[in-house]
Amino acid sequence: MCLSQTMEVGKHGKSQGPARDGGVLLEPFVHQVGGHTSMMRYDDHTVCKPLISREERFYESLPPEMKEFSPEYKGVVLVCFEGDSDGYIHLVAYPYVESEGLDHEDVPERDQPRRKHSRRSLHRSSSDHKEERSALESDGSESLQDLKSPRMELHIQSDVPFQMLDGNSGLSSEQISYNPWSLRCHKQQLSRMRSESKDRKLYKFLLLENVVHHFEYPCILDLKMGTRQHGDDASEEKAARQMKKCAQSTSATLGVRVCGMQVYQMDTGHYLCRNKYYGRGLSNEGFQMALYQFMHNGNQLRRDLFQPILGKLRNLVAVLEKQASYRFYSSSLLIIYDGKQPGAEPGHKPAEPPGLDPSLPTQSPAQPPSDPIPLQPDSHITRGQPAPAPLPSPQHSACPPPKVDVRMIDFAHSTFKGFRDDQTVHDGPDRGYVFGLQSLISILEGIQKENQ
Repeated sequence: MCLSQTMEVGKHGKSQGPARDGGVLLEPFVHQVGGHTSMMRYDDHTVCKPLISREERFYESLPPEMKEFSPEYKGVVLVCFEGDSDGYIHLVAYPYVESEGLDHEDVPERDQPRRKHSRRSLHRSSSDHKEERSALESDGSESLQDLKSPRMELHIQSDVPFQMLDGNSGLSSEQISYNPWSLRCHKQQLSRMRSESKDRKLYKFLLLENVVHHFEYPCILDLKMGTRQHGDDASEEKAARQMKKCAQSTSATLGVRVCGMQVYQMDTGHYLCRNKYYGRGLSNEGFQMALYQFMHNGNQLRRDLFQPILGKLRNLVAVLEKQASYRFYSSSLLIIYDGKQPGAEPGHKPAEPPGLDPSLPTQSPAQPPSDPIPLQPDSHITRGQPAPAPLPSPQHSACPPPKVDVRMIDFAHSTFKGFRDDQTVHDGPDRGYVFGLQSLISILEGIQKENQ
């Protein structure tokens, strides 16, 4: 990657991190809701992540019709692990010049930090999820104490607090200024790089578009797509682990499972968060209720979002059905919308118009309705019967359509015919991924129909 192309990235953002001898001080990306590698903020429009060469090549080879549904690939930077005189640690990005022949390399997936639970059987029992939550909460309880420095402290926080939900859908007591999952991934990344700092000084990171930078209050749903998660090159042990996770989750039954979520709540003015352990334990009905929760802002169900989200998902199905031999194993799909509605003030709970379902607002914002609405695609409205008139809504006519986005991410295990001399060649489109999209569309259509 040439110097000029990599340096150009820093010009896109208004508040690029402080430079250190020509480098950019990286900060944890506060809106990371899923994944196992740390996403770092490079500037307002750009994030970066540890480079896996297979994923880099896949981004460079994306078909033109898929680029609408994936982050823009912006190049490569070299990232250095640095400590300051006060003992604080930093990640600093420098331009990548291929001809310099420096001692740097990408980060093979086998070098990614292993988590304590990775080889354990994952059952949907409350005791297992309690243990996993305890591990996560212990990471979060250290808060910024291990990581913060005078410089990072100014940038790591969000103006809107985050609140993690426990396994019983209740609110945790702590409100923090970053998504808990973001900090967990960042700490793992720093720990690994610190342990290798004597032998390796420079790491290659991918520069990618920050797909949430358009949104004032980004609500993000991270979905692991497809009925299979392991790549063609996975070891027998890893393939067995991934198949077990799929078999014990909605990946097997729906072709999709929740990996992470944050939803802005208009009544309290904070984000509610879910992580992948919550998603792994969901039944089909639980997955439907998670989608309902994602579309609810604490005051009301966001009916205005259904059409634009469904439209993008249908377009993505049409694109992927034309991608013969492509497989997107272990990739994720982000659904994003802006939680700030025009004319509505954060922290204010308006009176419910007649006919609106009040069940969510009258309980904890995290709780599903006590008498859940059937979310199956077949509705109580019979064919030929006119649908009820739409309820008056502040979004009608006067306001612009809501801002939504749908993006595919994480291509480290993707493949297609002729890619990097891969030995396994698949026929037709990725049916497991398409099945997951069709399940998603069907469930959203059911929720929309039941809440007209």
